[in-house]
Amino acid sequence: MPGRDYYQILGVDRGADKKAIKSAYRKLARKCHPDVNPNDKRAETRFKEISEAYHVLGDAEKRKLYDQFGDNWSRVGAGAGAGQPGGGFTANAGGPEGFSYDFGGGDFSDVFETLFGQSRRAGRTRATLNKGQDIEHEIAVTLDEALSGTTKRVQLSLREPCQSCHGVGGRTQTCGACGGSGMQKQGGGIFNLGSPCPRCHGQGETLSDTCGACHGSGSVDSTRKLDVNVPAGVKDGSRIRVGGQGGSGAGNGASGDLYLRVRVEKDAFFERRGDDLHCELPISFPEAALGAEVQVPTKKGRVNMKIPAGTQSGQTLRLSGLGAPHLRGNGHGDQYVKIKIVVPNDLTEEERFLIKEMASKRTENPRSHLKV
Repeated sequence: MPGRDYYQILGVDRGADKKAIKSAYRKLARKCHPDVNPNDKRAETRFKEISEAYHVLGDAEKRKLYDQFGDNWSRVGAGAGAGQPGGGFTANAGGPEGFSYDFGGGDFSDVFETLFGQSRRAGRTRATLNKGQDIEHEIAVTLDEALSGTTKRVQLSLREPCQSCHGVGGRTQTCGACGGSGMQKQGGGIFNLGSPCPRCHGQGETLSDTCGACHGSGSVDSTRKLDVNVPAGVKDGSRIRVGGQGGSGAGNGASGDLYLRVRVEKDAFFERRGDDLHCELPISFPEAALGAEVQVPTKKGRVNMKIPAGTQSGQTLRLSGLGAPHLRGNGHGDQYVKIKIVVPNDLTEEERFLIKEMASKRTENPRSHLKV
């Protein structure tokens, strides 16, 4: 019997078929892989064990030798690999991430794709599908436009992929350094992702001729105009996303997005705070003292507002539902009207007399509460 029970390591019985062994390995490898458990030595050791067990039990010839000779199977099958007993499984701590695994041949690409959702050519695929650049642009609107919504024409100056070479920069050829994979292997082994090829920068291709239109840069200066809808209720600093209107992607890559940063210009009468509008309304002394009904400007036209008798300067009155529309959801904010009492400075003699007469009849001191 073997000193290490590969069946026990994978958690399968000795009669398990190849499909069951492969399924068990995938489950355990996904759980114990070093990328999932960084700096975990126990997980590293466990991963090496299950990888070694699958290397043996997943191969019909090696499994047959293992079942017959146990740990001695590798010596019996020493001729199967070049310099490695039984086909040469090795697990060591090499490579840039501290791990490299060499299974001595065999196609593990299907297992790799199942575990990590990508193939060895993923680097080249990602490099080919280059998404365009996201662009941010400022757009100015008046308060009226921000409250009611509007359409604005935007002109963008940007770098676009060259149409002559489709953003490549010229005629291409397969990279001789990586053979078109876009990746350079380090240490070998199916689980070593390596790094992008330094010659082609992960593209898998290099330029053989430079494009005359873009001089090899792959992009050219471009101007684009488009009409953008500004929704009602936007605030100063709001960002509007326009999908697919950013920089064009190279090759088959999707376009980036356009982000419009809204700047709301100041209004001469209204100040916006959240979804509420604030304003200051001048009234006369008689209106404040006796009460009155006055007209107040709003963004929906003028409305009548009652001034209670005895209203003080600086007092704030509320007009419900006459503020800014809520950007998300229904309804509006409110309008707050701050009262400012205007004292006349061009009194007639008769008016001065009447005010003095009133003052003589009133004995209150509005400063009596002051302690200093």
